Amino acid sequence: MSSSRVPRPSPSDAYGLILEAIDMGEYRPGDRLVESDLADRFGVSRTPIREALQRLETQSLLARDGRSLIVAALDHNQMSELYVVRRELEGLAAREAARHATEEEVRVLHEMVEADDALVADPPALARANRRFHKQVHLASHNRYLVQQLDLVHRTMALMAGTSLASRGRGEIAQGEHRAVVAAIADRDEARAEAALRDHISVAFMTRLKQDAETRDSGRDPGI
Repeated sequence: MSSSRVPRPSPSDAYGLILEAIDMGEYRPGDRLVESDLADRFGVSRTPIREALQRLETQSLLARDGRSLIVAALDHNQMSELYVVRRELEGLAAREAARHATEEEVRVLHEMVEADDALVADPPALARANRRFHKQVHLASHNRYLVQQLDLVHRTMALMAGTSLASRGRGEIAQGEHRAVVAAIADRDEARAEAALRDHISVAFMTRLKQDAETRDSGRDPGI
């Protein structure tokens, strides 16, 4: 009598599962990741989990704390450096999308923005939709190497606690910025598309800086 066995996730699947959990904020900077706990949670043997953790550590998404691995955190300088790189690469992706996107890809971008308008009151859902929108712009650039670099940048973005879209009014503003990017891509205006997306990232960065300042201020010793 033969029995069918459900295939276990490969190391790359385990990597994706852990990365998604970090990206969704289920594991936050400073949280310890334990092989046995992850194996139980995801229904994966410890070997692919171990390999996935090693890969994440190599990518600096995890850091050593003694013998344990924890989700890494970005300091102020690292965050600034990341946003500088992201602004340049995202702007280039928008420029290339204005040149190379198919009509169908442009239509999908339009539809994404329209659908995402319904999510402005739900920052976590809007953040997930925001990632999908940016990924679609990256793909519309039709430049595989640019897409790879942006994937790395966006993986690192997962190390930032929360989302800038949680700031009051930021969701509506971001949606307007997305709409401007798509309009420029649809018009095949490469310079305008690049400028619109660079500006969008700059505003997101300023919002993040304000959030961090408020967090530091709220934790200040009232006696100081």
